[in-house]
Amino acid sequence: MAERAAHASRPDRSHGRKIGETPSPTRTAFQRDRDRIVHAGAFRRLQYKTQVFVYHEGDYFRTRLTHTLEVAQIARSISRHLGLDEDLAEAVALAHDLGHPPFGHAGEAALGAELESLGGFDHNDQAVRILTQLEERYAAFDGLNLTWETLEGVAKHNGPVTAPAAATARLNARFPLALDKHPGPEAQVAALADDIAYNNHDLDDGLRAGLFTIADLRALPLVGEVFAELGREYPNLATGRWVHEAIRRLIDRMVGDLIAETGRRVAELAPAGPADVRAAGAPVVAFSRAMRQNDRALKDFLFARMYRHHKVNRMTGKVRRVVHDLFDAYVARPNCLPPGWREAAEGAGHTDRVRVVADYVAGMTDRYALQDHRKLFDIDEPA
Repeated sequence: MAERAAHASRPDRSHGRKIGETPSPTRTAFQRDRDRIVHAGAFRRLQYKTQVFVYHEGDYFRTRLTHTLEVAQIARSISRHLGLDEDLAEAVALAHDLGHPPFGHAGEAALGAELESLGGFDHNDQAVRILTQLEERYAAFDGLNLTWETLEGVAKHNGPVTAPAAATARLNARFPLALDKHPGPEAQVAALADDIAYNNHDLDDGLRAGLFTIADLRALPLVGEVFAELGREYPNLATGRWVHEAIRRLIDRMVGDLIAETGRRVAELAPAGPADVRAAGAPVVAFSRAMRQNDRALKDFLFARMYRHHKVNRMTGKVRRVVHDLFDAYVARPNCLPPGWREAAEGAGHTDRVRVVADYVAGMTDRYALQDHRKLFDIDEPA
């Protein structure tokens, strides 16, 4: 384990929680945040939410939950090596996808269209809404009452937020998050751990699904190099093991590059604390220029060959219709909502009713959304 870096976030110097609490005698403030996220209902629901493939398309494809756990593992390993706070990086990583609706980006696009008059739908903002309002588990407050550092990391782990959506703007007004600055170092680690995880594991899932082949990857920088290297070292290795070994090496190289480039930037900036990292004009945790180009090439390949593959497009059209149908039905007939949601929607004006329905639909898993759709529209399905 590396010595604690001078610019690492420290739980004993946290900016605190919006509602003050007695510190835990057994856990740091950031460990407590991590644990609250893991025990949240929204975290459990990630098990049946789409990463790329809808849950019923195969048991071995990533879900939002398995992706989130992979991001957390990578973020924790990088933070340990860089001398940062592992628990804070893990907390941000575990919470970063809580706001995703069912059916991944297709579900988000469908909800965005339904909420266009209210500013659309943004999964990062929905995560803030979940963490500060929608989780109802504690007697003293709504949400999870997380530390400033964790909330800041979730709200802006991808960089400064110049035009915050509703929940983030509301939180910022009550608990200022310095949205115009970069996040702390641990949140920056979590953001790039997300990139590393989804690029490489979507590569794995795309190969498993037959959307492209190893031969299609050979012209890609870095990816092609790793496959060529493996071909020389293990010419007779079974395909499954070959792919897994390639993904392992790709992750290792991206992590190694990030650690080296971050070390260079830290040496140049010489930050005395996390505030210096936030005030820097550019991210301190970063890939080298060459690795950014490799990363871009892989993203472009996956966009063209996987996310826009005709099989994925066909499913995208189906699930958008499911979200649209559910949303319209519940806005028009809020008396069909379950208790609690029904009371909130029926007693509200149109705008607030739309927001209640959006929260309800966004919280659904793929499985629940499909079941609910059948109950609403299939005459032979019990209500």
